[in-house]
Amino acid sequence: MSIVSRLRTGLLATALLFLTGCATVPSEDRHPDDPWESYNRAVFEINQDFDESLLRPAAVQYQRVPDTVQTGVGNFFSNLNDFTVLFNNLLQGNLENAASDTGRILFNSTFGLFGLIDVASPMGLEKNNEDFGQTLGVWGVPRGPYLQLPLLGPSTARDAPARIVDGYTDPLYQSNLRQDHSSWWVGLIALDIIDMRAGLISTERMLEQLSDDPYIAMREAWLQRRDFLVRGSSDERASEMLDELDELEALEAMEAGEDVQ
Repeated sequence: MSIVSRLRTGLLATALLFLTGCATVPSEDRHPDDPWESYNRAVFEINQDFDESLLRPAAVQYQRVPDTVQTGVGNFFSNLNDFTVLFNNLLQGNLENAASDTGRILFNSTFGLFGLIDVASPMGLEKNNEDFGQTLGVWGVPRGPYLQLPLLGPSTARDAPARIVDGYTDPLYQSNLRQDHSSWWVGLIALDIIDMRAGLISTERMLEQLSDDPYIAMREAWLQRRDFLVRGSSDERASEMLDELDELEALEAMEAGEDVQ
């Protein structure tokens, strides 16, 4: 989320332009959620090549950094993301979670040293997960077709433009660092991307177990998770399944850590 949201929006227009002229899979073979599969698969291959040549190697090396440093970095960006989460909880009318988000921001930004330490979670102020795509879903906007964005990964026709709004709710977007295009701002972007990619390494084997086709595994896992996040507040079974996915990811993370050691 956070800074990466703005990078995604930079390529969104290009992606949508390509959609108008791309070939499609024959209707009899077309997945109902993926009418642009031919285009999406082509972009998926480009994304995979970029990931394997640059992002994943950088993320693997990043995982060798002491755990305390990685935790601090993750907490810092999570604290910034809480502003986006708060904004969307307010839009959804979820005042209880909005109050929790406000408490997290206040405590983590002060006693947590600008978010480097998560002091809010032990206090019972758990991290929430909301973005404008989920808000649109709660408002009844259908997710639309599955969409792979160049270099930026999976999305949908609803969620891709929604990231523009999320970008503007990120404090770093409004900061002087961004306006000056300073090396610090560029460095924070790179660090956010690498930290996020390192967190996904543990899910790779899980996706391999879902399907022999990595494209299908990515599509199904991503669409299901987005549906769970949108329905989670009102759908008990969806919430339970989301918890199961999180537990499986945690287990995969432990196994990956043992492999690295």
